[in-house]
Amino acid sequence: MYRGFDRIEDAIAEEKRIKGGNRRAKLRMIEAMNPSWNDLWEEVKNW
Repeated sequence: MYRGFDRIEDAIAEEKRIKGGNRRAKLRMIEAMNPSWNDLWEEVKNW
């Protein structure tokens, strides 16, 4: 999963929020954005 942020502080805060959650919540978040569990590397490598 990936998201863009305008400020690094916002990206860090979101990462800490996600890391603080439980595994089930993380899996739901991934499946909401990428239900097929596709490899997203080609989309983000040149971002």
